[in-house]
Amino acid sequence: MPNPTEPLRKLGFLTIGLFDGANPRPGHESTLEIIQLGEELGFDSAWVRHRHLQYGISSPVAVLAAASQRTSRIALGTAVIPLGWENPLRLAEDLATVDILSGGRLNPGLSVGPPMRWENVKDALYPDTADVEDFSYTRVSRLLSAIRGEQVSDFEGTQGFEVFSKRVEPHSPGLSGRMWYGGGSTRSAEWAAAHDMNFLTSNVVRAEDSEDFAEVQASHVRAYRKARPDGRVSQGLVVIPTDGASAEQRTKYEAYVAARTPRTSTPQGPARMMFARDLIGSSDEIAAQLYADPAFQQVDEVAFALPFSFEHEDYVQILTDVATKLGPALGWTPTI
Repeated sequence: MPNPTEPLRKLGFLTIGLFDGANPRPGHESTLEIIQLGEELGFDSAWVRHRHLQYGISSPVAVLAAASQRTSRIALGTAVIPLGWENPLRLAEDLATVDILSGGRLNPGLSVGPPMRWENVKDALYPDTADVEDFSYTRVSRLLSAIRGEQVSDFEGTQGFEVFSKRVEPHSPGLSGRMWYGGGSTRSAEWAAAHDMNFLTSNVVRAEDSEDFAEVQASHVRAYRKARPDGRVSQGLVVIPTDGASAEQRTKYEAYVAARTPRTSTPQGPARMMFARDLIGSSDEIAAQLYADPAFQQVDEVAFALPFSFEHEDYVQILTDVATKLGPALGWTPTI
């Protein structure tokens, strides 16, 4: 999307799905209602984050199974499932099941690496195998193989009254083409391309040859496109349009952005992670900033992230503004 004359093709949103630990149902219901609203507003996709041992969605596949029964058109994605917590064969069964229930709308996003706070959880997660678990890209390859219907068992046939298959069942033939890798480095972008995965780039990247977030993110998109020109790339940033916001909401939104901005000035921690600035303002102002963004100039689909800690009515206002004002300002047309 090099200039404003080329329209944004696909518009999605991402939510963390926060809930109250003492009463978790309302938060989960709110997430499902937000996904339903997204479909009504014409969004192309709705994505959920993955949070273990926190007060955000810990089982996105289960949540999307529920969402698949409340919607009929919108694509449903995970951004992202950290595979260090998962058995690839079992996850393949869950993903294929939800994809079938959704009518082929599931877009699983994945990542690799040791689970967050590994030393605190390894004894509970892998009490017998923690020292030998492989958290490399091999774990993704195992999942992709199972999703594609390749052999996972050396037995096929009937035993008594039960019939067994060599592959994961159910098998969803189109799912392998809708697998995404969420990466923040050149290596991850190139790996995703080499393994025929789509590429999710978010508001977190690793500082490599530059400390300019936008240029680093753009370099990852270029690396992916060079290796796989026909692959899909989705950019994720936090955007907060204020067109329809009340004065109270604007004050809250501005305080939220101000508190998060200091981390964007320099790479953070030993891994030198960089964070994008949240975009806040009118839809026209945000559109102008996006058109000046080197990474946005190279994509034609986005999944804008909803802020972590807002209320349900705030998300309704933000999504409504994105769909009715920001999206059209980017040339996007809703699917209703």
